[in-house]
Amino acid sequence: MKITFLGTGTSQGIPIIGSNHPVCLSQDPKDKRLRVSALIEWDDFTYVIDCGPDFRQQMLTNNVQKIDGILFTHEHADHTAGLDDIRPFFFRQGDIDIYGHKRVLDGLAVRFNYIFTTENKYPGAPNVTPHNIINAPFKLKNLDVVPINGMHNTLQVFGFRFKDFAYLTDMKTVDDAEIEKLKGVKVLVVNALRKEPHISHFNLEEALNFISKVNPEQAYLTHISHLLGFHETTEKELPENVFLAYDNLQIII
Repeated sequence: MKITFLGTGTSQGIPIIGSNHPVCLSQDPKDKRLRVSALIEWDDFTYVIDCGPDFRQQMLTNNVQKIDGILFTHEHADHTAGLDDIRPFFFRQGDIDIYGHKRVLDGLAVRFNYIFTTENKYPGAPNVTPHNIINAPFKLKNLDVVPINGMHNTLQVFGFRFKDFAYLTDMKTVDDAEIEKLKGVKVLVVNALRKEPHISHFNLEEALNFISKVNPEQAYLTHISHLLGFHETTEKELPENVFLAYDNLQIII
C-alpha cells in the first residue's frame, strides 16, 4: 500500500494569504502546505481521503490518472470544496463513488446540487454514487476499512483504518473504544494543529499523547498550521518514531 500526502495544511493552507508570519514567508518547500488530503493506492485501486479546494492542483502535481472513489472525513470546506474538480475523472471513467456519513452526503447534495440532481441536469456536471458510512467496517474493493469515530469539537468526524495504516484528521476527542480499533497499526497519521490548545483540534501535546495510547511503529502529523513552527525545527523536537508529514511525501506499508 502506498500513501501520498496530497496536502498537510490547515483550513487556510500555508502560506496564509497576506500573512507576514515567519513560517508563511519560509522558502522551505516543506513549510508550504495545501489543504489536508491523502491518496491511498493498492493493487490497481486508487482512493482519495477528502477533496478540498486544492484538489485539482494536488491531482496534477501527483499525476493521478484515475480515482476509484473519495472518502470524506467530514463536511468542512477544506475537506469538500474541490468536489467539482472530479469532472475530468468522471468524463473518462463514469460515475465516481463517494463515501461519508449520511449528514456529510446530505450536506454535499445541498452545496453541489447540480451534481446530485436528476432533474434537468447540466450535461457537463459529473455524477457521483454516494455510499453512507456508519460506524462499522466496510469494503473498498478487496480492502476492509474500519471507521474511527471522533469529535471535532461538537462535530462528528470519521478517521479510517486500512489494515496496518490509519488516517485521522480534525480530531479533538476520541473515545477509548475507538482507540482500541487502532491497536496494532504500524503507521498512524493524526492531526496536530499547533502547540497552543485549540477548541476543535489536537495540539501537539494532545497528538503525542494520542500516539502514545495507540503505540504505532511510526506516526505522522498532519493538518498543520503555521503556528506549529518551521518544519525543520519542529521535527527535531519530536520523538524518534514521530514525523511531520509534508506535501507529496510518499510512504509504503
